[in-house]
Amino acid sequence: MKNAIIMIAFVAFATTSLKAQTTTTTDNRAKLTLGVKAGTNYSNVYDSEGEDFVADGKFGLAAGAFVVVPLGKIFGIQPEVLYSQKGFKSTGTFLGTNYEMTRTTDFIDVPILISIKPVEYVSLLFGPQFSFLMKQTDDFTGGSLSTSQQDEFDNSNLRKNIFGLTGGVDFNIDHLVIGLRGGWDVKNNDGDGNSTTPRYKNMWYQATIGYKF
Repeated sequence: MKNAIIMIAFVAFATTSLKAQTTTTTDNRAKLTLGVKAGTNYSNVYDSEGEDFVADGKFGLAAGAFVVVPLGKIFGIQPEVLYSQKGFKSTGTFLGTNYEMTRTTDFIDVPILISIKPVEYVSLLFGPQFSFLMKQTDDFTGGSLSTSQQDEFDNSNLRKNIFGLTGGVDFNIDHLVIGLRGGWDVKNNDGDGNSTTPRYKNMWYQATIGYKF
């Protein structure tokens, strides 16, 4: 319920901002623009083998920059670079003791999106995303025990990444951009030309507010 209230409040704020700026909107669909944005991810994981794996979602930070490259007035390309927190929460009982584990994964996400702009206010977006894992933090609490383990990862090999798909919609009101997205992992690229299907895949929803220069 708390997560739903937060998302509803964000959408309400975004809608109010849209209405407040409607009177000054100009059509910039054919204009090359740069922008920055920030917001939140609501993420979880799922078991691609269909086993009985249950986890709860968690919120994390999403922030970065984007460029809108028009290919005419209707179509375009929108590459982005984002710092993106994902992960999940898990609870259970072990030997009669309740425990809670929270995993936070810090990624650099690089979506390369096809943009369709049917009207000046709306951009429909879909495309591949390459995610580079920077850090993973596991926080565990059970009984009187509380631990935190953190691992950092080398990203010097750009071919080693997680390939995913993402899509959504941007609402464009002058310099303001309100974005709603969803995405999921597809493959692990191992960096040597091979790829594997991860058993546990990230899936996420994203809401951001951005500014175009």
